[in-house]
Amino acid sequence: MLKKLHDLLPGDTWKVAVDTLSAHKVRTLLSTMGILVGSASMVLVVTASLSGGRYVLEQIESVGSNLVYTEHVKTGDRASALGDELSLSDMEAVRAIPAVVEVAGTRTVPMTVIAGGERGVTLIGVTDGYQRIRHLVVSRGRYFDSDELASGVKVTLLTEHLANLMFPEQDPIGAIARVGDLRLTVIGIFRERVSTFGLSEIQRESVLVPFRLMRTFTGSELIGLLYAQATSPDAVPAVARDVSQLLSSRHRSGARYQTDNLAGLLATARKVSTALTVTLLAVSLIALSVSGIGIMNVMLVTVTERTREIGIRKSVGASRRTILAQFLIEAGLISGVGAVTGVVLAVITLVLIRSFIPVGVSLPVSGWSVVLALVVSSSIGVVFGYLPARRAADLQPVDALRYE
Repeated sequence: MLKKLHDLLPGDTWKVAVDTLSAHKVRTLLSTMGILVGSASMVLVVTASLSGGRYVLEQIESVGSNLVYTEHVKTGDRASALGDELSLSDMEAVRAIPAVVEVAGTRTVPMTVIAGGERGVTLIGVTDGYQRIRHLVVSRGRYFDSDELASGVKVTLLTEHLANLMFPEQDPIGAIARVGDLRLTVIGIFRERVSTFGLSEIQRESVLVPFRLMRTFTGSELIGLLYAQATSPDAVPAVARDVSQLLSSRHRSGARYQTDNLAGLLATARKVSTALTVTLLAVSLIALSVSGIGIMNVMLVTVTERTREIGIRKSVGASRRTILAQFLIEAGLISGVGAVTGVVLAVITLVLIRSFIPVGVSLPVSGWSVVLALVVSSSIGVVFGYLPARRAADLQPVDALRYE
């Protein structure tokens, strides 16, 4: 009769489990802390890795994930190489490629300016479309208008660093910048939206001028670097192939052109981001496993301490299933409370961190990391608590009652 009563009243099992945990508050708290730390770290590291990876990808895409750039590879034969240089006509031919939505060309010449002494700068002639392709940010003043680009008037944009050096105590907009033998009116100050750290034609101390002015100054319309913007990142390989074939058909067979894009770098960044996420998840799982082993050890000690109690419960009719359920409930409560508390703590931490991160960097809470942390952390307690629970359930009442 008592056995049937225990089986029909599962609420009693929950009550016994809760009462037991309440009676050993310090032990329960320490066991819960391990799961808490593990679940919180899982949410935090996954969110951090995903946000960090997303930020890196956005930076690369801002430079131009759908950008193809080409330059002529110099050879030792100066006479034959001159006709192989890229030109405005090549740029217009590339514009006709179906998957190309924008083209631009640049040419750079080393020059000098007087700014706390004579210093070298990079004079860059740019065609129409350059700002749209490179996503330049004009922090002061304005960019070239279409008339200035077409006529080649003596106007310029300076990098922020160079403007501070040349005009430290005055407004550079409207001032005259002496660049070599040129006297250029400053109409704007600019910077790269995403720094390429000097790996592109734009350096810390660069001067932009209309390409037509550069053509007048140098006496030629040769292009040093030709940009082509594809309709989408997926179209980049085809555009790169078409550009290479087009230039090969327009120049002699011995001419060499190097065509590159950021698609490879973008793919590498995605792989690194994925690998980082997997690695951090593995570390979190190891931490949770260690916490689970701690729960198992605590539960084994508990079973040993409560051997006589288990014998009494079995002698009055508690079934093996009831004892097993009781200890699994205790392990599940420890891990479940720890998991929920850890997730809540992680979310609160992320909300607080948001006020300290730079503008433009997002830190959204990953929903699937929360679900993963709850499921894995809660399961850890049940999995590692099964062995002590089975040991308790397998105790024979006579042997248990004899235990001292």
